[in-house]
This record gives sequence, C-alpha cells and structure tokens, in this order.
Amino acid sequence: MSKQDRIRLFEQVFSPIKGERILILTDMPHDDISDNASWIERREMANDWFQTLKEMSKDTGFSVETYSFPATGTNNKQISDETKNIVRKYNLVIAMTEYSATSSLAPIRLEKNLSFRCASMPGVERRMEDTSLRSDYSLVKKYSLALKKILDTVVAAEIDFSNGDHLFLDLRNRKPLADLGDCTKPGHTINLPSGETCIVPYEAAEDEKKRYGKSKTKGILPVRYADDLIRYHIEDNKIVTVESNSNTAQDIKKFFQERKCRRNIAELGIGCNPNAVVTGNVLEDEKVPGLHIAYGMSSHIGGKIDCDMHQDICYPKEAPIQAISLIVIHKNGERTELINKKGLRFDILRKTQIR
Repeated sequence: MSKQDRIRLFEQVFSPIKGERILILTDMPHDDISDNASWIERREMANDWFQTLKEMSKDTGFSVETYSFPATGTNNKQISDETKNIVRKYNLVIAMTEYSATSSLAPIRLEKNLSFRCASMPGVERRMEDTSLRSDYSLVKKYSLALKKILDTVVAAEIDFSNGDHLFLDLRNRKPLADLGDCTKPGHTINLPSGETCIVPYEAAEDEKKRYGKSKTKGILPVRYADDLIRYHIEDNKIVTVESNSNTAQDIKKFFQERKCRRNIAELGIGCNPNAVVTGNVLEDEKVPGLHIAYGMSSHIGGKIDCDMHQDICYPKEAPIQAISLIVIHKNGERTELINKKGLRFDILRKTQIR
C-alpha cells in the first residue's frame, strides 16, 4: 500500500480532525511470551502508520504518539489499569497488537466525560494492506448494515457444515452489532480490517433464565486442528463434550475444564469484506464473506458472559471446514438463507434497503 493509499484509508476510516490526540498502541514480548517474525513486522507496520499519520498531522492539526505495553499472552485478557489510564488520554487509539485488546478498549468508549474511539487490529499483517484494508469501506459499511437489518428480527439460526454436522443457535433476546469500518466519531469501536455483523446467542444467564428458560442452542461445532477433526457437542449454548481421541483434544478438554465460561457459545458472525482472504489469521478470516462462530466471553459484544478469552472459528468457503448453509429464522417465522453453497448471498444484501 502506497503512502497515498494509506492516507485515503485513514481519511475514510478515521477522519482525524484538528486538536485530536491519536495513539498507536502496540504490545511487546516479555518473559515467556516470545517474539516472532509476524510480530516484528507488525511493529514495523505500526511505525509506518505512525509516520504517515505524523505527516498528515502537519496539515490537519492533530497530534500522534506511540505507546507499548507488556503483552497479555491471551486474546482479550484484560490489559493493565496503567495502560488503560494512558489510553484514556487520547481521542483515537489504533491498537496494532499481537493479542487482542478489544475487550479492554471497547468499554472505555462508554465512559462519561471521554471523547474516545478505537480500532483494534490484533494480528494485523502488512500484506492486508493489499487485501482487506484496500476495500471500498463505503461498500463494506453498506453490506454490514444490510446484515444488521436482517439480523435485527431473527430468533434462531440453522447451520450445516461441510463435514455433515449441524448446529442450531438460539438468538432470542439479543441485538446484532455491525463492524462497519467507520471509526470517525466518539463511541465508535471497530476491528480493522472491518466488515462483519455479529449477534450473541441467548445464553440463559441467571438474570434471564427464569423468564426465558434454557437456551435452545444445540448441535455440533466441528473444528479442524492441523490433521485432527475435533467436534464440540453443544447443549444449552455450552460445549459439553469434546469428541476426538487426539492429543490436541486432550489439551482442549483441559482448557475448558479450567474455566466453565470458556464453554459458552459467544457469537454468530458473518463476514462481508469482499477483498478479505483466508490465510489462517482470524482477524482477516472472520471478515471473509461467510460464517464464524466464537466461544468464551460475549459481554464486549452485547452478551452476558465475562471470561478470560474469546476465540473465533471461521467457516468461509476457503476454510478447512465450511458452512455450506446458514438460514436465519425471523420472529414472524420467515426464513432467510444468508449462505448457500458455502457463499454469502450478496444478492440479498444488495436488495436490503438501509435507511
């Protein structure tokens, strides 16, 4: 991506204005958290973004700084209070980290007396400047909003996977969120690259279970780890059994036993960035037109469950396992097929009118 293309991206997505303070936030390896080539390249990319913003600031009149903090070692593990207090001093934070800080940064935008917005970019790679970061974000925004309008009235979803497994998701009592690629106003929080809409399944938390009963989410979520196929059996919106005899499965069973909240089915997400490609990097994979499902924490995206992690599993057309069909069921009983033959139905999104 050329400097001019980068400037156009910044203007479209961030629209910085005179007097604003901008922070490029990175995390650093330490102790048992080892560095790697992608992480090194990300820090170099962060410096390039800093230099480009610094040049822009000469004409626009904003200021830009950098700050690094010790890596947490786990996606969405809370960053330190010291780092949060530093972040609060800025109007726009661009977090180009190894481990996702979204769950730490997103709540700050809601705090009183702050004019704060942020873009979380965990695992971002320089090559994305030539794929999903190069998209027309006005089009990404339209697709995301169309998905949100469709999901606004759903109560359930049915998913068929390419290995023959099936999953039913109970989507009652939840509101969808759209990641539009728009981080121009206080209160905005986005992933970048952007382009998805998500909704948290009904989790039957203690404050809602008496009124609405158990969750109806049930089925099997298949996951491919290298050569191992592992099947998560789900009931009442929780992973109850891990099916596989592999060594990987034994590690996963131990992981789920350590904290029950990790078993929670936390998200149904639908990517809609036309330029996103599948490479195994979740940040971009979840923006590829298609399905992703997450387990663990949901409170940062409108759910009820706090946890120490949030893990996405992606099922677009090029993934090891694909969602070959996604049908959402509306309150009035109507059904909308959003994924057919492994592909997102862009024709439906184009027909959906957004006000």
